[in-house]
Amino acid sequence: MTRWQFRNARRFAAGGWLAALAVLLATAQAAAADLAITVANVANAQGKVLVAVCTPETFLGPNCPYTAAEPARPGSVTVVVHKVPPGTYAVQSFHDENQNLELDRNFLGLPKEGVGFSNDAPMRFGPPRYADAALAVAEPVTRTTLTLRYLVER
Repeated sequence: MTRWQFRNARRFAAGGWLAALAVLLATAQAAAADLAITVANVANAQGKVLVAVCTPETFLGPNCPYTAAEPARPGSVTVVVHKVPPGTYAVQSFHDENQNLELDRNFLGLPKEGVGFSNDAPMRFGPPRYADAALAVAEPVTRTTLTLRYLVER
C-alpha cells in the first residue's frame, strides 16, 4: 500500500466513524418521551400553571432541566413537557397567578400560590422528599396527575 493509499484509507475510516457517530447521536435524540402532566385543583383562570421535571440534584430548585407552562383555568390543566429522556424524575408545579415566574411566599415562607408534586408527594412540615415524588418516564408518552395545594388562606 502506498503512502497516498494509506492516508486516504485512514481518512475513509475516520469518515466512517463520524457517520456512525452521527447515526448514534440521531438515535439518542430520538430516544425521548413526552410527559403529559394533568394538574388538578387549579383555583382560577389567573396566570399560568408551570411544571418542572427535575433530577435529584435540581429538585425543589429553579434549574430543573425540562419545563413547560399552560394558561390556568379552574379545575384541571394538562401540561406536556416534550423531549424528556427516559429515566426517573420528580415533577414540581405551581400556579403562577401573577405571572412573575416565581413562587410567591408569605412572611412565614409558606407558598401563597398553589403548589404540587408528582405522586402527590406528602409535604410534612416542609417540601416533599425526591424519593416520594419520583416517577419513571418512558417512551413515547408518560402520563401522570398531581394536585395543587393552596397552603395559605385565599
